[in-house]
Amino acid sequence: MDPEDDSGPTGDAGAEWYAVRCVFRGGDEAPFVYEERLTLWRAGSFDEAIALAEAEAEAAEYTEDISFQYAGLAQAYRLVEPPGHGTEVYSLMRDSDLPPEEYLTRFFDTGEERQGGSAQASS
Repeated sequence: MDPEDDSGPTGDAGAEWYAVRCVFRGGDEAPFVYEERLTLWRAGSFDEAIALAEAEAEAAEYTEDISFQYAGLAQAYRLVEPPGHGTEVYSLMRDSDLPPEEYLTRFFDTGEERQGGSAQASS
């Protein structure tokens, strides 16, 4: 994909960059492994970006060599600027009454995450 190309997959000039977060489930029985995956798309709208990401996910293009299935959640974020060094590619805001340590433990650092390419849960 040429970063200088100003057209999306449908050839529409003026298409913008979107990051789409999709959730996948691995395994056939508990405990399951869930993966959150961000992909970049050139599209004319949020809906088109999500449709492109879901089409890839549902067509099993990403999961054809592994035992993961698309779990049915896609969230999009329109990039404010074209992708480059240090560009924000995704942002999700959530209201919560939890203090920072409890918030991070509940939503991000449960102890079951696989990080840095590790096949084992982090500690």
